[in-house]
Amino acid sequence: MRREERQQLIVNLLVENKTVDLDDLADRFTVSKMTIHRDLDDLEQAGVLRKVRGGATIDAGTQFESDFRIRERQGNEAKLAMAETALELVEPGMTVMVNDGSMAAVLGEMLLQKRPLTLITNNAAIMERLKGEAGITLIALGGIYSAKFNAYLGVVTEEALSRLRADIAFISTPAVSGGRAYHMDDNVVRAKRAMIASSTRTCLLVNHQRIGHTALHVMADLADFDAIITDSAPDAAVLEEFEQAGITLTIASTQDPT
Repeated sequence: MRREERQQLIVNLLVENKTVDLDDLADRFTVSKMTIHRDLDDLEQAGVLRKVRGGATIDAGTQFESDFRIRERQGNEAKLAMAETALELVEPGMTVMVNDGSMAAVLGEMLLQKRPLTLITNNAAIMERLKGEAGITLIALGGIYSAKFNAYLGVVTEEALSRLRADIAFISTPAVSGGRAYHMDDNVVRAKRAMIASSTRTCLLVNHQRIGHTALHVMADLADFDAIITDSAPDAAVLEEFEQAGITLTIASTQDPT
């Protein structure tokens, strides 16, 4: 088996299980542990995984989030539910901002249901899907392309956002805790903050499994958002914390209405 094939199979196992064990991988592929170490090193350098003692994981850490190619294959039901709920905040004729991320990419495609719209985004997946669509005025933000986030980031992105204005911005986050939203990458944080500053209303999208976690950088206070949407109710203690802070958390239904 070629190295590239083996590494792709490791990625597939991570998508399915979120973690992999070094010994198990060596046995599964009939190679040495050192070979697996090198595979994991390659994938970590590419931003796909995070090495831990005895293996690797794609679970987010304070300074790590998995590659876009991993995240777009996870939690589709939750993403669809949050996107459908977020769509209720959009009316035809609006100017809408959507940030980077696989959750945002799902919402971006759903926005076709609300055309005509002006859509401002740095999300390459949304740009590719919506370019040329009738009824969508697509403003594609430039900048330095990040394969890890499949998005355009940096000073060019931020400068462009400072000269634009939207009715609503949809911002996603990998971590929420203590009344704040977090992210592990400083360039992503600055782009998200620029979108928040350039929008009349803002909506935060967060998977319930990410509530109660932090990351390296504080992105924004939860009180700064007009709406916060998650896919399922978090623990009762977390809900109480939100209520005490006067923050409304909208729970998107993941159940089939039929």
